[in-house]
Amino acid sequence: MDRWLPLEGLDNIRDVGGLPLRDGGSTRTGVLLRSASLKWCTASDITHLVEEFGLQLVLDLRTRREIEINVSPPALAEAGVETVALSFIPEEGRELPETEDDVDPLIHIYLGYLRDRSDNVVTAVRRLATAGPTLVHCAAGKDRTGVFVALVLDAVGVERDAVVADYALSAERIEALFRRWTAASGDPMPDDLTPHLPRAEAMAAVLAHLDAEHGGAAGWLRAHGLEEEHLARLRERLVG
Repeated sequence: MDRWLPLEGLDNIRDVGGLPLRDGGSTRTGVLLRSASLKWCTASDITHLVEEFGLQLVLDLRTRREIEINVSPPALAEAGVETVALSFIPEEGRELPETEDDVDPLIHIYLGYLRDRSDNVVTAVRRLATAGPTLVHCAAGKDRTGVFVALVLDAVGVERDAVVADYALSAERIEALFRRWTAASGDPMPDDLTPHLPRAEAMAAVLAHLDAEHGGAAGWLRAHGLEEEHLARLRERLVG
């Protein structure tokens, strides 16, 4: 199943539908899109998102400064789409924890989102559970968006390998993202994009941590205030 949306201004946008569930079946299409920044959305893209996908809610995981610098098109709001800003990084910045030499620092960054902004993470899940068709994004649609989507998918019962594979799929669009960014800024393309690629093993380790500490993503969400009602509604929306 090809889950990519062929839009003009969005290089890393896909539907999270069609992913296999642990108990059989698959996630619904037309419920949740994951994307990079919407800054370069064209009028045609917005028409597709609103009229074809039925977009009602955007969850923006960027910081206030990122939002001010890379403004989303006002046509989204004019079309009746609600945008909710829920940064996964403290606005005042944060110190990264010391890491062991043999541990991927990306794991600590990802766990930092859950540690530092658990309130916003849970609020984002709560909004997703109660909204219509939703799009979640950060800057590249890879790290913050990747953690959020992995948390949601694990919580509703998607097979673990499929959760990790969906996160890693953004690697296919990293070059296109950098070409768009560098064309706009005038900066040269990096010689090596490897440091910017998602690392499947990092997401697998984050999910394993949630297993060990909370019995999985659903347990983490409960421990941080998500009500059973919202967890059930999340499953109903994404699983049916």
